[in-house]
Amino acid sequence: MSRGVFAGRTLALVGILLVATNMRTAVAALSPIATRIDADIPLDVVTLGVLGMLPPVCFALFGIFAPVFTRRIGLEPLLVVSLVAMLVGHLTRGLAVALPGLLLGSALTFAGLGIGNVLLPPLVKKYFPDRVGLLTSLYVTVVSFSALIPPLVAVPVADALGWGTSLGMWMLLSLFALVPWVAMLLRPRVDLIATALIDEADPAVLSRIWRSSIAWAIAVIFAMSALNAYAFFAWLPQLLLDTAGVTAAQAGTLLAVYAGMGIPCALIIPVLTARMKHVGRLVYVGVALFVAGDLGLLLAPETLTWLWVVFAGLGPLFFPLALVLINLRTRTHAGSVALSGFVQSVGYTIGALGPLLFGLLHSVSGGWTWPLLFLLATACAIPLAATVISRPHMLEDDLYPRR
Repeated sequence: MSRGVFAGRTLALVGILLVATNMRTAVAALSPIATRIDADIPLDVVTLGVLGMLPPVCFALFGIFAPVFTRRIGLEPLLVVSLVAMLVGHLTRGLAVALPGLLLGSALTFAGLGIGNVLLPPLVKKYFPDRVGLLTSLYVTVVSFSALIPPLVAVPVADALGWGTSLGMWMLLSLFALVPWVAMLLRPRVDLIATALIDEADPAVLSRIWRSSIAWAIAVIFAMSALNAYAFFAWLPQLLLDTAGVTAAQAGTLLAVYAGMGIPCALIIPVLTARMKHVGRLVYVGVALFVAGDLGLLLAPETLTWLWVVFAGLGPLFFPLALVLINLRTRTHAGSVALSGFVQSVGYTIGALGPLLFGLLHSVSGGWTWPLLFLLATACAIPLAATVISRPHMLEDDLYPRR
């Protein structure tokens, strides 16, 4: 990178990357130590399912309302509010002595994360309009790392200092992320890019998008990625403990391997999606990978366990693919904004069902066969969606068909 690229914007760069370090820590920090927490706070299957549902539910809910809050108080002040919510949420989870405290802390944390998810792209556009691609790649990679680290350290810290410390220590990342943004609010820099507005889609577009085949196809792909990912974030450690004969620390490491597969996907899939003429082929590769991973965990969990986890982790390459398609399958800015809101709201809402249904199937059947078969069944919807997105047509073709 040439000298001067980030001149006058270093504080914003540091702030964006520090926010990104917070985006998945709370999601991946609890399930590896669920058995430790259960010794003090009983966690039944339904409770674990609810805890697993909270992230996508909050992401969907606050993805809808964050733009409204932003127009009232501004990007940076709202980001500070979200970071404070994360900090208080982590602290509340760490100090919890009963289930209500654990649920309240989780809800606060995920609410902050939901707002942060929405604010990061416009912050990149505001401060780095000349480096959108570079900054997006940087922060998405950091987000992937934020899901990888907690499973690696959760069990050792819980064993050494208690599960409360293992959950609550992530407040430090929220505290660090607050520093540059508070500094920018207290000492605004006149040489930074002028404040950018978060655009709203045309109400006419929003009313018609529900009838768009391309919108539903991308939403289905996004939803299946979210459903599988959050089901495994909530349940993979317990599944491996029961079926693969691993220790709690090893299960946490394997969850980190699963999360880590998001890094190469984040770096490679957007580039391939933008260059490929037949995007459906990438979707079919993703389906094959996560079917292979789920089948391996179902039929031979003690053999090549790490390989099945790698395959299952590479399967949800649909997440970055769907985000890129939002821009590739729209002609207008209004269409892109509308499609992004539709895909993420529908996708996270459906994805929230994953942890709960996976846990309920485990509770009813007493094993892991039916939960894994449920995930395999979700693969059936993805090739159908792939046939739609592979056709060379745009969202606007559905919204304003030619007569």
